[in-house]
Amino acid sequence: MSASDNKGASRRTKRRVLPGFNLTLGFTVFYLSVIVLIPLSALVFKTFGMTWDQFIAAVTSPRVMASYRLTFGASFIAALVNAVFGLLVAWVLVRYTFPGKKIIDALVDLPFALPTAVAGISLTALLASNGWIGSLLEPYGIVLAFNPNGVVIALIFIGLPFVVRTVQPVLEDAEKELEEAATCLGATRWQTFRFVIFPTIAPALLTGFAMAFARAIGEYGSVIFIAGNMPMVSEITPLIIISKLEQYDYAGATAVAVVLLVISFMLLLVINALQAWQRSRSGVASS
Repeated sequence: MSASDNKGASRRTKRRVLPGFNLTLGFTVFYLSVIVLIPLSALVFKTFGMTWDQFIAAVTSPRVMASYRLTFGASFIAALVNAVFGLLVAWVLVRYTFPGKKIIDALVDLPFALPTAVAGISLTALLASNGWIGSLLEPYGIVLAFNPNGVVIALIFIGLPFVVRTVQPVLEDAEKELEEAATCLGATRWQTFRFVIFPTIAPALLTGFAMAFARAIGEYGSVIFIAGNMPMVSEITPLIIISKLEQYDYAGATAVAVVLLVISFMLLLVINALQAWQRSRSGVASS
């Protein structure tokens, strides 16, 4: 075969890497536009009927600001707790073998499959003053339901799988030879974890933290049952949006929703950047 024939075959191969690329790309863009872009655009355009002063007044009223503090504060605390204990759960599932390991591994995904309303009702039944756990803690002055504590607990419940499932595969792929080399050189267990293991899993841990944080910001079903929903105390931002819709304040509801949309989009950019960092570090390590 001549050189020109080889070049022609190479060009045909390159053209056929993605058969029907134009059609599939067009369908992908159309599908995403119908499902994602058009509804979100309608949300943004709805706020154009408000003046800038009206928009600022709607998104910075005292009740809305209190919901921001609770939503973002509780989401951050829950994501931070999940980052610590999610790492521990992933570590146990990867590094140890014990009876019932597969069952525990499957239970990690339970918040993904369980309806959020069911999760909220279950947590309320456990943590309320007449619940199994709440009745034991109430004599000591510890109240976990119908206050911000309940919000944090519900967000921890729904966010744990994000950290575990993000860190677990990275731990499985970690090179144990590096740990053995560090031990042979006299490193303690803490030094091995700090200087060998943690730098490897740090990008995945940060990604899991960001995903758990983003998921917690928009959570609604599991929170409203256990939060108490008291204005200025335990009212989350998604509930503010629902309340405004029930009062036919569509402009105010969309204004608050746009704030959450912008913050969620920024978190998505952060997650994508962390994932790119993780892939680059994995590529450098493998090379």
